[in-house]
Amino acid sequence: MATVVVLLIVLAVVAIGVVVVNRAQRARATTRLADAKADARRLIERLGGQVYNLTGTDEPSRQALADAGERFNAAGAQIEQATTPAQARLAKETALEGLYYVGAARTAMGMDPGPAVPELDGQRSAGKVTEDRTVDYDGRRIEASPTPSSETPNYYPGGRVAGRPVPAGWYSEPWWRTALVAGAWGVGSVLLFDALFTGMSGVGYDSAAFENGYGDGYQAGLDAGGDGGDQGGDGGDQGGYDSGGYDNGGYADSGYDTGGYGVGGYDTGGYDGGGSDSSGGFDGGGGFDGGF
Repeated sequence: MATVVVLLIVLAVVAIGVVVVNRAQRARATTRLADAKADARRLIERLGGQVYNLTGTDEPSRQALADAGERFNAAGAQIEQATTPAQARLAKETALEGLYYVGAARTAMGMDPGPAVPELDGQRSAGKVTEDRTVDYDGRRIEASPTPSSETPNYYPGGRVAGRPVPAGWYSEPWWRTALVAGAWGVGSVLLFDALFTGMSGVGYDSAAFENGYGDGYQAGLDAGGDGGDQGGDGGDQGGYDSGGYDNGGYADSGYDTGGYGVGGYDTGGYDGGGSDSSGGFDGGGGFDGGF
């Protein structure tokens, strides 16, 4: 009888211990999610303030602000649906990308771009446009430039689109858009990449690397060896990012389908802040000249 009583006491203690541990784990998970969502919302609000208070003065700035507005809408939808810290970090990354577009718009308008924005996933390995380059591709004239102009009004902050690197710079057209929408590159994309970037000092890729998705492995190596991995987690803007496989051109991994990012692409009609196309610009109040 005594043995049975002791056994029952032990089982009760174990059961109580399991309950306590489970509650502690749930509490920690809830805290991590709340912290990640608060961190993302701070950047989303910062992005929204810029989007609503800036009005483009030329085609490059209007287009960059349109893209910033799309990211603002997408980030807002993502954070509302986020149920894990990883999903909240994805919304944060989207907001950071939007801030790059805001900085590009401010630069195009001759304004100070504002404080530096933390690096996006894959941005460093993708490189950047360092010289003007014009190519004829598939019956189209495609230009790339390190500076905005009426010939190159489409900005991209740099990173990976559907697993392939797209260097930061200004382009005559968003040639990466097809991959954003479809989640995969077309047959001739390697030839276009090769023509645009071969021999450009700021772009450390050749066509074979582009074709094989070299940007993924290269960035992983940089993260593991160059920066010591994730230096800051969710701690703030200047920390690293545990992106969980974030692809600059595809958000399908997160399980989101917000209408803008569902299959790795942006909904170009997503922003309704006074006209988000390149011809109408944003009519968000105008004239804001503060920093981020």
